[in-house]
Amino acid sequence: MEQSSAIRLENVTKTFGSVVANKDICLDIKRGEILSLLGENGSGKTTLMNMLSGIYFPDSGKIYAYGQEVSIRSPKDAFDLHIGMIHQHFKLVDIFTAAENVILGNSNDKKENLRTATARIREICDKYGFDVDPNQKVYNMSVSQKQTLEIVKVLYHGAEVLILDEPTAVLTLQETEKLFKVLRNMKEAGKAIVIITHKLNEVLDISDRVSILRHGEYIGTVNTKDATDLSLTEMMVGKKVSLDIARPVVEKKKPLLEIRDLTIRNDEGNVAIDNVNFYIRGGEILGVAGIAGCGQKELCEAIAGLRKIENGKMIHQGEDISAMSPKQITEKGISMSFIPEDRLGMGLAPSLSITDNMLLKTYSEGKSPFVDRKRGRNEAEKIIEDLDVVTPSTETPVRRLSGGNVQKVLLGREIKSGPNVIITAYPVRGLDINSSYLIYDILNQQKQNDVGILFIGEDLDVMLSLCDKIMVLCHGKVMGIVNAENTSKEELGLMMTGAINLMEARTTDEKKPGIAKDSNIKEGNHE
Repeated sequence: MEQSSAIRLENVTKTFGSVVANKDICLDIKRGEILSLLGENGSGKTTLMNMLSGIYFPDSGKIYAYGQEVSIRSPKDAFDLHIGMIHQHFKLVDIFTAAENVILGNSNDKKENLRTATARIREICDKYGFDVDPNQKVYNMSVSQKQTLEIVKVLYHGAEVLILDEPTAVLTLQETEKLFKVLRNMKEAGKAIVIITHKLNEVLDISDRVSILRHGEYIGTVNTKDATDLSLTEMMVGKKVSLDIARPVVEKKKPLLEIRDLTIRNDEGNVAIDNVNFYIRGGEILGVAGIAGCGQKELCEAIAGLRKIENGKMIHQGEDISAMSPKQITEKGISMSFIPEDRLGMGLAPSLSITDNMLLKTYSEGKSPFVDRKRGRNEAEKIIEDLDVVTPSTETPVRRLSGGNVQKVLLGREIKSGPNVIITAYPVRGLDINSSYLIYDILNQQKQNDVGILFIGEDLDVMLSLCDKIMVLCHGKVMGIVNAENTSKEELGLMMTGAINLMEARTTDEKKPGIAKDSNIKEGNHE
């Protein structure tokens, strides 16, 4: 039976000044299907969906909803057409309950009855398989619960078309599988679902069709059953791309950075890292896996000297850096680089040019009171050439660059300082496949130069291919440190949720397959 069209776009175009974000896009979204929207960074995926959700208005072209031509000039227009978008950054009020968030902004003349709303929310949860407590405060919810609430919210208001932007970016494997089960239930109920994602394995798993954009233009739509990760990648980038992540074998070196009995508190005063022990060798990539908020951010900031530690030691080649600021660490001649997940907030100054961002770490050097911009410009030119940064010039503010190019600038600046330890958090989050693989290659080059790398990531497939060992955190505790070659996504996912604790298992079974022998290093215990 042929599925009917829910939304149809005809020759939709959107420009921002001289930049053409979408050009003559034609797209058909059908009822009872899951459509994946793929494309490199800057290909126009989110812009296109923002026009359906009323955030942008097209410059030209037509939009049809349920067979009728419509004009979507605001989110309210989209709301009235039963179109709901779940953004990557949630739109929830933390101090409100789930039910209060759902009815927030209701335009009914009569005040919404909270008891009636709660009953309706439970009805929706039972129908589709959601797990939401209407009376739970948002600030007590996990990331996956918040995302679930966002979906319930749009369904409560009658959404027939749901658009999800990077829905699995911060979910564990088990949470992703749970979400996909719910999405399939919604598809069976006749909903039209669009997923914007970069994860090809999830595209092949969940979607019925895949539409590809490239440089703002529509390339085509294929049935998922006829697609492979290689064919989809070729459509996205316009050429054949190898999807193999190398893991070069490097001779084991002595530990460069040792973490002993480390305890750290977060901004709210709660324990974020609880008595953690590990070390990083030269020529080794140690991955850190865990649900968002389990202490990865605090761990990175503490090692970089940006967060005070409560207990424990951090030893860099015999030097205790536990109480040192970033400036003191540098003055000691210790060479470490920190690549934070917040590229434009913590990593770079968005309003400054590439040249000036190159100088941020070294502007105080030299005897002259004037900044040597010539040196900074030369460094910027070299990074642009070596990493293929797409930019009009070295004087372009970094906020005008795409996410992939911003990350290249940040990574290039940190690597040029010649570190022997690199701390990097989510270095490919939100990047397209081409940019992601370039970052992996850069990290592997550093590994072969005997640099020790702490890699915090969210894609378990990538971590299993790229990292030598993987440390799993759950609520700030180490559940285990495993050899990447001898473990699985399922085992990592269970450790991330606390269902498996290999650190406790070691006391009874030292020979459990996959457990790294150095998983709970103490002083003087080097392999």
